[in-house]
Amino acid sequence: MGIVKIAGVSKALPKYTRTTSDIIPFVNLWLAGKDERFRRKVVKIFEGAGVDKRYGIMDIEEVFTATSFKAKNDIYVREVKDLGSKALTRALTKANWDAGSIDYIITVSCTGIMIPSLDAYLINDLGLKQDVVRLPVTEMGCAAGVSGIIYAANFLKNNPGKRAAIVAVESPTATFQLDDFSMANMVSAAIFGDGAAAVLLSSEVGATGPHIVGEEMYHFKDATHMMGFDLTNTGLKMILDPSVPAVIAEHFPNIVHPFLAKHDSSIEKVNHLIFHPGGRKIVQTVEELFGKLGKEIDDTRTILKEYGNMSSCTVLYVLERFLNKEISKGEQGLILSFGPGFSAQRVLIEW
Repeated sequence: MGIVKIAGVSKALPKYTRTTSDIIPFVNLWLAGKDERFRRKVVKIFEGAGVDKRYGIMDIEEVFTATSFKAKNDIYVREVKDLGSKALTRALTKANWDAGSIDYIITVSCTGIMIPSLDAYLINDLGLKQDVVRLPVTEMGCAAGVSGIIYAANFLKNNPGKRAAIVAVESPTATFQLDDFSMANMVSAAIFGDGAAAVLLSSEVGATGPHIVGEEMYHFKDATHMMGFDLTNTGLKMILDPSVPAVIAEHFPNIVHPFLAKHDSSIEKVNHLIFHPGGRKIVQTVEELFGKLGKEIDDTRTILKEYGNMSSCTVLYVLERFLNKEISKGEQGLILSFGPGFSAQRVLIEW
């Protein structure tokens, strides 16, 4: 089994950006015909979401205009190609890799539909080799960025001297439902933003970056109802069960401790928590659990504040912050994210 290293992470952001205070007048206008108490409650959700700013593939006027699934998805397809190409190009440039040297490409997105998948376009646009192995990952939601790392790590462990790229591009903005006044739609509108990230991994001798000690998925039984999308005539409608933070808290010891023990580690030995910011309540729940163990997740909260939850890419933004830090040899990091299924994805890394 070869050693797999994370060679770098780069991000790309859509052209539109708004602060939460910019968005609230549009929310008020959108809910103008609704009960005043309900409208005030929704505004409070936006104000208390822990998100100061977010990026989007559409201007806010477009977001609050009733467009068809096709119209929104057309924008999604166009922008996903552009953002995916930018994120991967930046990562390759930073690592001084040639696009033709990638052996395995994983593309991740759950917020729109495109066939062929993004990787097919990247092969043409960036000049990837003709025998590159492709894996598009669609239905794993927020956890899929970490899922991609797990798939790439397994491929590379069994194929020494190879290179892999994961490209995650998400636009929750394209899934916003104008005629859905459920709490799930309100909460998702308040926390989500759009973004893209690319991660490079290598099993070459002499590769730099933290190495992957171990990786594993954890599946919650009978929890398929907790998170996901309903496919409706107006697009992808968010499913978000309010019990998610409580269920995470309940399973938390089983998610973290046996996994670390399997790799001769423990929460005491883990120096850095690279956690997906699913939303303010999930961040608070995990912060309380880790806080009791003497750990902090400040970087996670910062990413939520500056970008919102960008589904699968968000934890990769947190990872990028750690890769940009001066971290001592031998220190460990735990990458953790949650997604539909319901599942937890974990990767233990060491510098």
